[in-house]
Amino acid sequence: GNTCRKFAMVQDTAVTICPYFKVNDGKMDEFKAGFASFYEKTKTEAKCVHYAFSVCEAQNSVFCRECYDDAEGVLAHLDNVGANLGEALKIAKLEKFEVHGPAAELEKLKPKMDPLGAVYYTLDTAGFRR
Repeated sequence: GNTCRKFAMVQDTAVTICPYFKVNDGKMDEFKAGFASFYEKTKTEAKCVHYAFSVCEAQNSVFCRECYDDAEGVLAHLDNVGANLGEALKIAKLEKFEVHGPAAELEKLKPKMDPLGAVYYTLDTAGFRR
């Protein structure tokens, strides 16, 4: 039989945010110790698709790989972890901040994301989501 996975086309409203942090010298262990509280809070968010930190020790850099169902999910996340982010930014700087998603969802985020220096990537509409 046909073993190809069948899928239904659904409207893709997902938004991926890509913050890159440059951690201050000698502060990586302290920065990584904060991951647990980010994870604990983010696990409570219904619209979070995935969330994890990745670390490049050689460059004192940390990336947070995260995706949400839509802009509303991103905004809820920022409200939820705002205090944690404030603490993290005492020992690191937001070096690069990308936001990827459908144009309509990106527009909803600009008032909150522009002050963070976000760079927006508009999703090509010919793509698909399973």
